[in-house]
Amino acid sequence: MSPDDAHLGGLLERARAGDRESLRELVRVLNPVLWRVARAQGLNTEDAADVVQTSWLELVRRLDEIRNPRAVTAWLITATRREAWQRRARSRREADDPAPFLEAAVASGPAPEERLLADERDRVLWHHFERLSERCRDLLRIVAQVDRPDYTVIASAFGMPHGSIGPTRSRCLAKLRDMLLADPAWST
Repeated sequence: MSPDDAHLGGLLERARAGDRESLRELVRVLNPVLWRVARAQGLNTEDAADVVQTSWLELVRRLDEIRNPRAVTAWLITATRREAWQRRARSRREADDPAPFLEAAVASGPAPEERLLADERDRVLWHHFERLSERCRDLLRIVAQVDRPDYTVIASAFGMPHGSIGPTRSRCLAKLRDMLLADPAWST
């Protein structure tokens, strides 16, 4: 046994006697080793953190069961390795079972027929929107993106009187509405 093993064994014995500072020191010294062991088993950061934490909890639960305190490092490495193997096996089983992924895919969003109708509606809307004059398209884009558009800024950008923005917007929307109502694809 190395002097480190003797030192760590002493920390374990003092931890058994209730010395929390000795347990903290044991964690400080061995935690990086356990992280390397967990990560070497192919675990991601989150899973490795869970595995290392579980290993420490297992040590605390079994403090009095470890026969040779000088072997605490080997005991923790073995416990971490085993827990990592179990975690990987669980992850593989979960990955092999497509049910949770299928349920999430089906449960998220509208039904396929609703999406199809919405996509078709959007296609028709944008087709007619593109048929509007450039000035109408630009004006509608601005007022549609801002809750309370600043008509002074819009008037300056478009070179139009402040009082004509509302009526111009109304005429652009009316023209778009007329085009949509005349299109049989819009009513379906």
